[in-house]
Amino acid sequence: MSITSGKVYLVGAGPGDAGLITVKGLQCIKKADVVVYDRLANPRLLQSMKSGAEKVYVGKLPDRHTMKQEDINQLLVDLALEGKTVTRLKGGDPTIFGRVSEEADLLRKNGIRYEIIPGITSAISVPAYAGIPVTHRDLASSLSIITGHESPDKLDVMIQWDKLANATGTLIFMMGVAKIGYISEQLMRHGRLSDTPVALVRWGTRAEQETITGTLADIEDKVKAANFQPPAVIVVGDVVLQREKLMWAEYMPLFGKRVLVTRARSQASELANRIEELGGEPYEFPVINIVKPSDPKEILDLRSSFAKLQDYDWIFFTSVNGVEFFFQHLQEQGRDIRSLHHAKIVAVGPATADALKAHALFPEQIPDVYQAEGMIEMLGSHLKAGQKVLLPRGDKGRAWLPDKLTEMGLEVTVAVTYHTVISGDDDSELLRMFAESGIHAVTFTSSSTVTNLLAIMKRMGIEDPVKQLEGVETFCIGEITAKTALEAGLTVSMIAEEATIESLVQSLCRWNAIQN
Repeated sequence: MSITSGKVYLVGAGPGDAGLITVKGLQCIKKADVVVYDRLANPRLLQSMKSGAEKVYVGKLPDRHTMKQEDINQLLVDLALEGKTVTRLKGGDPTIFGRVSEEADLLRKNGIRYEIIPGITSAISVPAYAGIPVTHRDLASSLSIITGHESPDKLDVMIQWDKLANATGTLIFMMGVAKIGYISEQLMRHGRLSDTPVALVRWGTRAEQETITGTLADIEDKVKAANFQPPAVIVVGDVVLQREKLMWAEYMPLFGKRVLVTRARSQASELANRIEELGGEPYEFPVINIVKPSDPKEILDLRSSFAKLQDYDWIFFTSVNGVEFFFQHLQEQGRDIRSLHHAKIVAVGPATADALKAHALFPEQIPDVYQAEGMIEMLGSHLKAGQKVLLPRGDKGRAWLPDKLTEMGLEVTVAVTYHTVISGDDDSELLRMFAESGIHAVTFTSSSTVTNLLAIMKRMGIEDPVKQLEGVETFCIGEITAKTALEAGLTVSMIAEEATIESLVQSLCRWNAIQN
């Protein structure tokens, strides 16, 4: 094989839940120059790609059908011959009805190095998310995995129904929703009892997960009555009855909901992780980037304000970013933390306080209202005219706090330690989800996330972003953010009771409980 060409990783993306990809599969995504994927691979996985890597979608689009397998095979060859590292993401496990052998064969013939990275097959994981174990010591000690996607004529050629019907305790049919009547008929004709339990699990492990159960005798009628659509995994056997006792995903507080997380990538993980822990599916789409000041005058002003650290009576921190960038600048300027000994430290809320404590600074009492107004209300008479205040914060901070302190007679120095800028990344997958009503809720954690999301949606070609979001529930972390959303024309579904991520998550849970 050529050592000058690139390399192709044929990776199983798992059943849909982004957390179910293997460690090695995720590593392949991170190091790829190009990721080739289809609709069965969770788009969230693509957020792990390195900067500058290329995405190539080979699934079905409104203006064209799915790319032919022969064309996908050749695409992998062409990309590798350009010297690129290519990761081909395939739903489930690539060796189970994934046509990986065809892709690998052409790569081999062209002298291109490749690896096959197994994935968690939907044949076992999708039933598990529906509370159905595919084996059970009392009910089924064996299972068969069969394709159900072919035409009846081809199914009859490939499947020996008389041998299959009772060959194993559990039968798993992949992609056979449209053929469910024929499959049931053949199994009963060849000896499987008509009252054998059957379950179909659609989009298992994803926010759209839906399950329908019945028997071989009635499952076709139930599927038609419910207009149950593919893709789905079909489970035939007594293990289906375990669902009544073992179903768990449906009981999660955020089951069935995909939530758009708009925070900066450096901050999004806390919110995304909590959504995931509670059974929801987070979709991270950072609409802001947090960057250091680059303007020479701002840098000079920043140095000047830090040169007088020992003179300040108060330092007000209004965000976690304000804390983190303050200490970055402190270190870069070679200044000693002991120069803060004279100042009293104030934090706007518990998250900001925790960020300070991580640097061994313990702020004054946290205000009851986690915004600038609460800080002033808490401190009250402790603020004296003539005292000096340092306010390290971002360029988009509200004028209310420095204006109020100045009005009270204090000497305020605003140090712009970071800038909040609009994200430069577009996301075609998000557009597709909007078009298919695949986003159920959006979270806003600052006014910038509101204005930037609408601006980016417009930049991506959505003529009326507000109208596009009409069917999406909107959740805001506080009154200021909600005010921005309302002024933009959005309908605010809920405002977090406290301006914290945990309170925002709890508002999502309350909403979903009401929905159900």
